[in-house]
Amino acid sequence: MTEPPSSGREGGRSLKTRVKTARKRSLSSTLWLQRQLNDPYVARAKREGYRSRAAFKLIEINERYPILKPGQKIIDLGAAPGGWSQVAAKTIGAEQGRGRVIGIDLLDIEPLPGAEFRTMDFMDETAPRLLTEWLGGKADVVLSDMAANATGHKKTDHLRIVGLVELAADFACGALAPGGAFLAKVIQGGTEGELLARLKREFASVRHVKPQASRADSAELYVLATGFRGPPA
Repeated sequence: MTEPPSSGREGGRSLKTRVKTARKRSLSSTLWLQRQLNDPYVARAKREGYRSRAAFKLIEINERYPILKPGQKIIDLGAAPGGWSQVAAKTIGAEQGRGRVIGIDLLDIEPLPGAEFRTMDFMDETAPRLLTEWLGGKADVVLSDMAANATGHKKTDHLRIVGLVELAADFACGALAPGGAFLAKVIQGGTEGELLARLKREFASVRHVKPQASRADSAELYVLATGFRGPPA
């Protein structure tokens, strides 16, 4: 099938793919599938061999704020299906034996050149210690593109994802080397004040980033904290 251009139009005629609602498919599922079929980043991910469209979010963020460097040690939280680990491995040179990338998730992940995947819960109190042992030292960067399962209630979903990011930040502060960076997905909503205040105490710089690869109708953005100050003396 000919791939439609990102504008979805040619010669004034819409080329967007429409999905008919099947008996066993809900309207929300139908709309999601239609959006996937017409998403230029989904098509680009398939064309360029990335595991997910999310890969382009990390690529864009790293182009603006280079946190991934050759030879680093990287931890990817909630790594499935592996798109961010894939970008990290290519960027730091892990495929050539420079640096290491370890992704963890509750789900099994297909093997990927340059990355190691472990099935585990990052909230386990032993996780930071185990990851440090597996990496052979503290991490330079902790990545998290995780999102809590949606309930459909906007305020509840926002609180749940902020809570998840707070737990990821706890993990990062136990696993990062001084000077390290933490990048995590959050949702706009105004209740993440405590999280930001905490990150500003722990890191030299904290900023929000909204990559173009994030869907225009999405409230997601990313918090990037750099210059980890290290554990208290």
